Formats: sequence, C-alpha cells, structure tokens
Amino acid sequence: MSELASTPTLDRLERRFSDFATLGEALDYAALGQRGLNFHDMRGRLARPYPFSEMRTDALDMAYRLVSHGIVKGDRIALVAETGTQFASLFFGCVYAGAWPVPLPLPTSFGGKESYVDQLSVQIKSCDPKILFYPPELADMAGDAATACGVEGLDWDSFADRIPLKADLPSADTDEICYLQYSSGSTRFPHGVAVTHKALLNNLSAHSHGMQVNEHDRCVSWLPWYHDMGLVGCFLSPVANQVSTDYMKTEDFARRPLAWLDVISAADGTVISYSPTFGYDICARRISSQSHVNDRFDLSKWRLAGNGADMIRPDVMQSFVDAFSDAGFKASSFLPSYGLAETTLAVSIMPPGEGIQVELVEETELTGHPGAPDRPVRYRAIVNCGKAVKDMTIEIRDENGAPLSDRVIGKVWCSGPSLMKEYFRDPESTDACLVDGWLDTGDMGYMSNGYIYIVGRAKDMIIINGKNHWPQDIEWAVEQLPGFKAGDIAAFSVTTPGGEEAPAVLVQCRTTDEVERAKLREQIRDKVRSVTGMNCVVELVPPRTLPRTSSGKMSRAKARNLYLSGEIQPYAVAA
Repeated sequence: MSELASTPTLDRLERRFSDFATLGEALDYAALGQRGLNFHDMRGRLARPYPFSEMRTDALDMAYRLVSHGIVKGDRIALVAETGTQFASLFFGCVYAGAWPVPLPLPTSFGGKESYVDQLSVQIKSCDPKILFYPPELADMAGDAATACGVEGLDWDSFADRIPLKADLPSADTDEICYLQYSSGSTRFPHGVAVTHKALLNNLSAHSHGMQVNEHDRCVSWLPWYHDMGLVGCFLSPVANQVSTDYMKTEDFARRPLAWLDVISAADGTVISYSPTFGYDICARRISSQSHVNDRFDLSKWRLAGNGADMIRPDVMQSFVDAFSDAGFKASSFLPSYGLAETTLAVSIMPPGEGIQVELVEETELTGHPGAPDRPVRYRAIVNCGKAVKDMTIEIRDENGAPLSDRVIGKVWCSGPSLMKEYFRDPESTDACLVDGWLDTGDMGYMSNGYIYIVGRAKDMIIINGKNHWPQDIEWAVEQLPGFKAGDIAAFSVTTPGGEEAPAVLVQCRTTDEVERAKLREQIRDKVRSVTGMNCVVELVPPRTLPRTSSGKMSRAKARNLYLSGEIQPYAVAA
C-alpha cells in the first residue's frame, strides 16, 4: 500500500483572493486545482487527504441527497461540527442545495449527556432546522436532542450511503444568507448570526490580503469548526483562497498539544496557524522539561502565528518564544488579530512581521473608576491588535455615540461589507447592535495611529482559555439550587493571584451557619463546573448586597467593581 501524500502547497491554478459572488462558486474554482484539506490523527500523522475536487464531488452528491429528501432553498440544516470529510461535504452540500448550514458544537469532556442534549436543544430551537446531522457515535446524545425538539435526526454516514439522484439545484444570489453561526455558545440566549455570501467572501478576501497570503503558504489548524475562527478562518477561507490545509481534531490537540507543532514542522511550505492564547500557553508548559526542542521541531517555516479569540497575554507569548526559539520560532511571526462572528470574522490584523506590540495602561483608565488617592498604581499590558482589514472601518465612540480621539478608551464600532445581516429571528437584538450600517461590538478599546487596542471583551462576557461563557448561564446554574432566585447571583471574570483569568460568582446568602455556608460553596462550585467545566471563585455575600440598575436589574459590572475595590465584603471562610 502506497504512503498517503498531502495535497500540495504549490499549484498551477492561478490564485484568486475570494473574488467570487457565492461560496459555491469559490469551491467550483478551487476544485480546478490540486490543493485541498488534509486530516491528521492524534499523533499528527496524515490520515486522509481530501482534495477540493473530491470535496466538490461529494458536496454535490450531498446536495442531490438533500433535495431528494425534500430540502428546499432557505431551510436550515444543523450539523454537529466534527472536523472531517463528512461535515465538510455536508456543509457545502447545504450551500449547493440553497439551504443554510448551521454548525453546532461537539460534546465536551464535562457535563455529560444531559448537559450536551440541553445545549443542542436550545440552539436547535433557535435555528429551527429541518434536519440535525451528526456522527454515528453521537447518535445517542444528538439523536435525543433532535427527538426532544421534534426535528429529524440523521447520522451522516447512513445519509452518505444513499444513492444521489441528480436534480436541478437552485441558483444562489450573493446577497442571500449563506450560513448561520452561533456567536457565543450560550445555553440560554443563543444568537444565530446570519451571514450572506457577499459578507463572507468580502471578509475572506480582506483577511487573506491582511495576512499577505502567498503561493508558498499552507494553513495548519486544530480549531473547532463551530467557532468562527475555526469555521471561517481555517475552513472556508482555505477554500475561497485556495490554500491547502492540515487539520487536527480539537480533542486530539487537547490530549497532545505538541502534535500541533509536529504538523507545522512537517508542513511543505510556509505556515499560517492561529490559536487563542491558551494554545500557546499549553505548548510552552508541556515543553518546559525538554531542552532540545530543535531535535523534534522545525518552526522556522511558521510565517504567521495568529492570535485571537480572547485577550492576548504578552507574558504567555514571551514564554512561548523562550520555549521554542531554539526550534526556529521567531517572535515577529506573532499576528495579533481582532474579530467577532457579527463581522463574519476579521476586524483587524497586525501587519505581518510587526509581531506583538504592547502599551501599558493605568488600571483606572481601563475601568473608568479613579479609585482611592492612596491606592497603589497598577498597569495592565494592552496588546496592539493591528489595523482594520480591507473595506472595514473602525471607530471608538462614547456612550452617546460620538467619535472619540486617539488614545481615549470607548466602545468599539465598525462598519463594512462583511457585517452580519441579522441575528436570526431576533430583531430586537439586531436593532440593539446594528445602527445605520455600523455594528456596536460591545467591546472597549482605543485607537492609536491607525491601530486598534482592545481593553475588554464584549459586555459582560467571561472568556476563559479562548472560550466564551455568558454570565447568565453561570447565574442560571446557581439559581437551580434550592434557596436561590434570580438576582441573588452575579458572575464575572477576575484575575487570580497567579495571573490567570477565572470566573467569580457572588451569591447572596441568607444562612448564618458556617457549616451550611461551606456546603453551599461546594454545591455552587460543583454546579458551575457541571455547566461550564470550569473551577470558579465562590464568594457568599450578605442579602441585598448586589447592586441594581435604575430599572431594577442586577448590575454585574458594578458588582465586579465593588468587589474588586473591597466595597463588597464577602463572608469569611471558616478556617
């Protein structure tokens, strides 16, 4: 049996930077060349090359099967986003059939079946699909979610065994919806971001120009395909920009993170590979006991080491450089970026070669709270996230919507052709953030000489290890315990003494018994862990402690500021 060969980096097909009217046209063109996708096993070894030409054939067959099954233009098709050929062909099969693919998450290692079924069910109800497709091994969990929602559930292997009966496929218009992307993973308040073909292809063109993609580049990725950076940046972009790509499954990266670097080392050509901060952190920690990294890795070919999806920590990036410089990794390869699903993906990208640039900002400037006169002065390192990508405009505005000058912190607004069309079937949320062709990102930042610096992520979002967590979900989990009600809990992120981000939960407690309080803390920790998979800081506070807004809602932002300033005093933990 001959050894498997990856799809080539170089190709005689003239590269087009996503200048297509629809995503289907993009795959039609990519299929004329020899490049494609390559799936690797948990040790980083090539398991399945998948040329774009083969993917197009499979996608058209999937489209014929979908049409034969009764799927019509505009139907939503939910797909559990497992990294592999079946999801890839089904996603594009939906596009060819005029349906809207909706990537949904895989189960995590925590929470169990019930938690996963609940998460899928909420997103299924939100997008209202005709079918939920899933890998055969998830038939039990995903099938239960489909049944609970009254949606047809099908494992994609058995569907792929059906004979594809050729049929007329609908034509697509550039202004029509291409897919729905869930922006946060929220289990209670899902936002289905509706992205048109035009918006998608504009952003794919913009970020390929921003990264200065060339004929020697290939992509390497372990990012999940239900996240915008993984789906758009590392799956759809390689198709629309004709870039061969090497994949590891996310769960394989979690078990063997250094295999990611093995794949990069073996790549034929220069490499573009993205990760949230925690991916670099894990690798640097794993290698700490090994001294001869150059014996195993060759990272000199890693041209762009992208960083996005969470707050970029300069200390972690430096640790990665310290760990892997002997293997040829260059600090100038780091490529900080800023983006969100509501803009399809990229808003800003650092010009290649400029690396990570940091400014120190006094903490009170970031919070807007001056603090006590005698408090120690503390600074936070803010990373430069680059310049607006092609066709994107960024503004910093005050609370009244007025533009602010350079180096003044305010709300980040952006405008361009790649903004989402809407939150699916949620006009109220859409109108709250889309105003006169501008998107209120909800993030805080400032501009300096054309570069954007992000100082805080969207609204009250808690981001741990690159994963977004809605505080409402944590609060809701605690509310399920006996004796608590809405308004008793405030969740937000804090920085631990070790410099790590962690969720903190303030809970109004009515019992005075210290033994009971100790039990409550453990119950709350266990409940939050079951929902989010994270360990949290639990603080019990007296009744009527949590601040409220003028409309009577609990204010997380104010609760966090009062807690950090010491004005909210939790009950002491018994020794």
